[in-house]
Parts: sequence; structure tokens; C-alpha cells
Amino acid sequence: MLISPCRLHRASIRPTLFGSIAVQHQSRRRLAFAAACQSCALEGLDDTVLRHVFDSQSFWRNFRRTRESTTTQSRGLFGNRYLTHPQGFLDFSKATVEKCQQLVASVVGASTREEQCTIPYLLDRLSDSLCRVLDMADFVRSTHPDSSWRQASTEAYAMLFEFMNVLNTTPDLKVRLEGALGDPEIEARWNNEERMVAQILLRDFSKSAIDLPDEQRQAFVDFSNRISQLGTKFIKDMRPELSSISFQHRQLKDVDPLVLQHATRRHLTGISIPTVGPVAVTALRSMKDEAARQKLYIAGRTAPKAQLQTLQDFLHTRAKMASLSGYRSYADMNLSDKLAQSPAAVNSFLSALSKDNELQTQQEMEEMLLLKRLEQGDRDTSLQIEAWDRDYYQTQQANKQRSRSRRPDFMSAYFSLGTVMQGLSRLFTQLYGVRFEPVPLCPGEVWDPDVRRLDVIEENEGRIAVLYCDLFARPGKSPNPAHFTLRCSRRISISEIKEASVLHPNLDPMQVINDGMAISHDSSKDTTYQLPTIALICDFEEPGDHQNDSNEPTLLSFRNVQTIFHEMGHAIHSILGRTACQVVSGTRCATDFAELPSVLMEHFAADAHVLKLFARHWQNDAPLPYEMIAERLAIERRGQGVETEQQILLAMLDQAYHSDLPLTMKGGFDSTKVLQDVWDRYGSVKEPRETSAQGFFGHLVEYGGTYYSYLFDRAIAGKVWQEVFDGGRDGAAVRREGGQRFRNEVLQWGGSRDGWKCLAGLLGDERLRDGGPEAMAEVGKWGVKD
Repeated sequence: MLISPCRLHRASIRPTLFGSIAVQHQSRRRLAFAAACQSCALEGLDDTVLRHVFDSQSFWRNFRRTRESTTTQSRGLFGNRYLTHPQGFLDFSKATVEKCQQLVASVVGASTREEQCTIPYLLDRLSDSLCRVLDMADFVRSTHPDSSWRQASTEAYAMLFEFMNVLNTTPDLKVRLEGALGDPEIEARWNNEERMVAQILLRDFSKSAIDLPDEQRQAFVDFSNRISQLGTKFIKDMRPELSSISFQHRQLKDVDPLVLQHATRRHLTGISIPTVGPVAVTALRSMKDEAARQKLYIAGRTAPKAQLQTLQDFLHTRAKMASLSGYRSYADMNLSDKLAQSPAAVNSFLSALSKDNELQTQQEMEEMLLLKRLEQGDRDTSLQIEAWDRDYYQTQQANKQRSRSRRPDFMSAYFSLGTVMQGLSRLFTQLYGVRFEPVPLCPGEVWDPDVRRLDVIEENEGRIAVLYCDLFARPGKSPNPAHFTLRCSRRISISEIKEASVLHPNLDPMQVINDGMAISHDSSKDTTYQLPTIALICDFEEPGDHQNDSNEPTLLSFRNVQTIFHEMGHAIHSILGRTACQVVSGTRCATDFAELPSVLMEHFAADAHVLKLFARHWQNDAPLPYEMIAERLAIERRGQGVETEQQILLAMLDQAYHSDLPLTMKGGFDSTKVLQDVWDRYGSVKEPRETSAQGFFGHLVEYGGTYYSYLFDRAIAGKVWQEVFDGGRDGAAVRREGGQRFRNEVLQWGGSRDGWKCLAGLLGDERLRDGGPEAMAEVGKWGVKD
């Protein structure tokens, strides 16, 4: 698409394991952690307020009122002057459409070379104008607790989305851009960023069937709208055919009775339990009765026929849209602007990764099979691990390892939310020279009283971003962690300021240009930027909600620490990818490159020198014993080969579904048969024939042929961690040298530099510079080294 929402708000697509370390490194890391704690000097860091605004509700209530007390007039949601009330979203949308129409007229009317030189800049403003509404509306409709705001934002989103699709199929825009790109004199006057924007937009136009006759262009718009509707329906209707199933009491005797107590229905013949959700997960991990596990596994992975029909219609429509645009398949179309560039290159990566992962998977399967034989007292060589066995025997292995450690898990006491936010700020100060500064709120600025605002301060440039942290649970809120870019970075030109002054002489031009939201001005360079505005969403327990101690802060599990580090990796990309053009700012890079900063942050979360920056007991300030982390990571690492194989299989399934199969499969497209073929050919364990697990594969909607991206970026992140940050050895994880290198070669570019060139520069490996199947296979050979 020419114009596309720049959100990056998916939750991690990896179902269980996050970063872990090899057992052989545990001794080294324990020593490093001990040494680091001895030299820890946290007292000099003036970030006490940052900790308190997250750890103390009473402190936060007083802090947030310091600006609210000066005025009662709403400044608008996010400081946006239109959003002082829900219907303001529609006013915002209408004003945006008018602005966009003026920009389109300027592009189409560009006749002189001087005017044509501004086309990338004008199109970037067009994209920015639309994304301001689409990204904010998409966030509000999914997050705001007030239904009137959700309804208004949904209507605004629909209005702008339809307008966006019309723009994407407007031939005059492409003609003008193509003409400018084809004129060497004009192109020579563009900088590298403008040239990249022009090339990206022209490529996106070609995906929109823009060169086709009017009737077929309309068909493209209809396909796009239909795909959006079907995708929304598919996500909404993800539920098993059977919501619950019954078991005899004896079959559930190994399941924690506290888990069963509040989520089951008891009757004369037994107990009914849900087929999906926490109870089902716990049951699959703890039921010794194999027949019961099989029954629950199959029920939880069998979707209704109507859901499978929605999926088939969705995939078929995507395939038809790609064919209309001149592509062999939807994957070919969607991958053309990614690092992979083609399905063949993706398959090269997945094949190489699968080969690297094969030995570990085989060893783990053998260990599980041994446990199964010991448990069943069966020496039958035909006995094998089935799909419903994996979670159960992996849990048995983990329990045995925990039993051997004999260490109670009090780790969360060292991870109050406030200290974790302190740690992130301190880490980013060390690596990149940026820190977080809490800011009191203006009336109407946030959607819930528990939302905190942090300004991001760079040591040389001052304020460079605004970060809203919505981290506490509330009724109706999604439990999935996420990062939203509400507005991207963009440089505001002097000509734009003059234009606003002429069109609205009675208003502050910056209020007109930026809708009242945050900007920064560098007087020494006479440059003005709209600041990236970001929202982080989590679902943690509020501080002071505990019955036994009202002063207790929110305490995080280590998994939650990893999660917030991951999401903050996306945020730092949005913050430091501060480009002049919005189209390529922050996370607006190739989809298969966007997860690199976030996955890399998971390595930092487990590093001894990083943890010593903040991991201290909330009551007595004692440092965290690193043995706790080392043992947890060793436990989590068990089963990593099997989990990686599952992700490889899902990535292969995603490729198959977005190939030409929906249009060419003999006997008609059958999504269940395609899934079974992939598992039969590449999996260590076959999927039961009764299941239809594809009905729950919600990531198909967002990824569309790019599900491999997370595995791809995990492989790259492992390599970067070892080569740029030296695997954390001797404090390398908190040294500016590695951070500056990563910032200079990756983060600062956003999407304005080809990802392969970023990697070649970062790793000093020229084999990667031009990408292609060989480079993809090389990354696959690196394996997933968490």
C-alpha cells in the first residue's frame, strides 16, 4: 500500500520460551553478577521519581495532579486538540481528508521540475496525515475503556481506511511519482531518504493494481475491504467447536484442585473443563492419563466448520487480489519489499534453520520418550511421543529440574515494576544516552487514570519522544502485551510552517500542523520535528492491591520482565529511528527486520551486568542472587528445540497458505489437508487427523506470508548479541561502544536503509549486503541461539 498504518502492536508470536542461556555459561555469569553487584553505584542516579510513579499509587496520584490542578480544560487525548470528546475523532477525520485532498492536488498539479522535486515530501506528508488518524483510532478502538470513544474511533478508522484504499489506486499519483523518478536531474536533487521514500511508494503502488482499468482497480479495492472484514471475523470467531468436555474424577486427579475449583462444572458422572484457556493448559501439562490428554488436546484444536470456511474465503480472496496485481501468489506480493524478497528465499532460511535445530529436537524427543516408557513401564519399541504428550513430558522434565535445585522461587520480589522501569532507563542511558523522565498529565490527555507519561530525553538533543505506559490490568482490557506507534517521527519544514500561517492566520501554525501534539525545535540547526508518540500496553497487577500489604508494589515474574524488555525494544526503535520522512521512521522498516531490536532486548534482560542496574529486593534493597536467573533459564531452555520446530512448522504453513494453493490445489483448497501435509513432511510428531488447528492461527491475518520473521530475527539477534555485545562478557552489555554501534548501523535508520546493508555494516559481513536466498540460508545456519 502507498499509505499504510504504521502500527507495530502484535504480541510476541513465540508461545512459550523467551531468551535463555546455555548451561555452560552459568558459572561465568554468576561470577560476573557477583562482581557487578560489589561495584554497583546506584545512589548517584537521579531516577527515584521514575521508580515511585510506578511503585506507589499514592505518589502517582499526587504527582499526576500537579498539572491537572492548574486547569480543568481538556487538552485532548494524547494532547491532540481535536480529541477533547469522542466525536472529535470524526472532526479529526474530516479535517484530515480535506488536508489530504489538498496534498493530492499539489502532487497531481506538479508540473515544473521545482515542484516535482517536492513529490516525495508531499507524499510523505500525505502518509503522515492519514496515519495520524488511523494509528490513533486503531489504538483507541482496542484499548479505551469508554464505549463512546471506541465507537467514534471505529467510525473514524473505517472512513480513513476507505479513503486510503482509493488513494492507493489513484493513477495520477503514480504517474507523477514515476515521472519524477525517471528524471535524473530531479532524482539527483533528492537525498538518500527521499529517494528511498520514492522507491518504496512506487513499489507499493504496483501492488495496488494501479495500472489496470477502472473496473479492475475497483475490484482490488473491493478485495482489500473484503480481506479486512474476513480477517476481523476470523480473529473474532476463534473458538473451539466444543467449549468444554467432561472427564471422570480419576482422570483429573493429577490436576491442581485450586485450578479446577473456579473454572469447572461438576456433575454426577464427572467434571467438565474448558477446552482452551489456563485450565486446559494446566490439565494438558499435568494429566497422567494419556487418553484424557488426547481427548482434551483434540477438542482444544478443533475449530468449527464455519471458522474454517472463513479462513478459506480469506486466503482465497488474498490469492485473487495478488493474481489481479500480477503476482503468482500473495506471498510473492507481500514479500517483494521484505528482506527475504521471495518465498524461495524464505524456504531457504527455514530449511537451513530446521537442519540446525534437528539434533536438539531429536535429543529432546528421545528424553521425553524415555520418560514415557519409564512412566508406563512399557519397553515396546513402537511406543512414541504423540502431539498430546509434548506439554506433559516437558513439564515433568522441568519439575524434576526444579526439584533438584531445591530453591524456592522468590524472584519477583526483586522485580518491582518501578525498579524495572529504572533499569530500562539506566540501560538506555548507558547504551544510547537516553533516559525516561516522568511528566505530570494534562486534563483529558490519557484514556485511564493509571496511565503514566514518560518523556524520552536524549543527552544532546533534549526531548525526543513521548511514551505512554498503560501497564496495569482493568476490566475488559486485553491481556496481551503490545507496542503501539501512535505517531511517527517527521521533520516539519519551514515551507510547511509558512503555509499553515497563511491558511490559518489566527492560529499558532504548530497547532495547525501538529494538531497540538508534542514537537521539538533545535535552534542551532533551525529544525523542527514532530515527536514520536508511543504507547506500551501490559496487564500487570496494580500496586497496593494485595490484601496483606497495601504498600507492596507491583512485582513482576521474570517472564514479565522479559516481556517488558521485548516491548521496550520496539519502543527504542521508534524513538531512535528519528528520520525526516515519516514513511521510513522507527519501526516502519521491513516486517522481517522489525523484531530485531525487541528480540535483542530479551538477551539484555538475562544479562548479569544489566540486572545489577536495578534488580534489588523491594523491601531490603538486597541484590538479586544471579543463581535464580541461571536456574530459571536452564529450565526454560529444555524443550527449546521442540518449540523452535513448532514455530518452523507454523512458518512453513503460513508460506503454504499464501502460495498459489488457494487457487490451484487439486480438488479444491483444503486448509486442513495442507496443515497435515506440512506436519507429516517436516514435523517430529504428526498432528492428529481429527484436529483443525489452523482455525486458531490468528497471526495469519497480520503476517500473511511473513510469519517466519520472528524466527529470522531471533537468529539475527543471537548473532548480534555475541558479536556486537560480546555475549555480555565483562560488562559489554552496558557499554556505550556496542550500543552506539547498534544505533549507528540499525536503529537510527528506521526503514530508510536496506536491512541487509544494516546487517552487513553491523556484523562486518559483506556476504549479507545484497541479501537473496544465499544470505537467508546463511542466517538460518546461525540457528536460534538464545
